[in-house]
Amino acid sequence: MSDVETVLRVQGMTCGHCVKHVGEAVRGVPGVHAASVDLASGDVRVSHAAGASVAAMCAAIVDAGYEVATPASA
Repeated sequence: MSDVETVLRVQGMTCGHCVKHVGEAVRGVPGVHAASVDLASGDVRVSHAAGASVAAMCAAIVDAGYEVATPASA
């Protein structure tokens, strides 16, 4: 199965610690292979297996204390 990339827009990140926290949260979701967080844009680029749950990625971000500003798309 090939990887899929999903871009999520996150609100509430203000510093490098936020970037680390969001990245760790998303990388903890089953099926996620990598996550790159851009503080300036608020984008989180997630490389994951096709069957990975985008809803679980969003939930992990919310559980970490941030808001997903755009609907998830795979």
